[in-house]
Amino acid sequence: MIKKVLRNRKCILVADDDADDRELIKVAFEESGADIELRFVENGEELMFYLNRQGKYADEEKFPFPSIILLDLNMPRKDGREALREIKEHASLKWLPIIILTTSTEAKDISKCYELGVNSYTIKPANFSDLVAFTRMLHTYWFTVVQLP
Repeated sequence: MIKKVLRNRKCILVADDDADDRELIKVAFEESGADIELRFVENGEELMFYLNRQGKYADEEKFPFPSIILLDLNMPRKDGREALREIKEHASLKWLPIIILTTSTEAKDISKCYELGVNSYTIKPANFSDLVAFTRMLHTYWFTVVQLP
């Protein structure tokens, strides 16, 4: 069922607690012309509810299963590191591509995320034009070049 949903809809799930960052990401994807659906959650706990189809996220039409996840590290309730670990340890979720999108340039964060199985670690672009370029590149790479399940 998950694989069928992925083929029919291109969806990026963004987990970020900063409302301004969520809005900038939304506008950047719109500006880049990316043909995708964006969904947002505000913390790692909400991310796991979404992925496990719990609570309000049970509606698969309203909350499509993501093709990829953009994950911030520093969030309340369950941070990105904890969510990453949980996803990569979950048999039916571990295949999901996850891209860290954070402000942390700490070597220990970068190493730990790759150790946990992240697909890419990216520092949030410093300005809007760079964010648009990032979203354009991300869309091209993950939805044109890469073959997703």
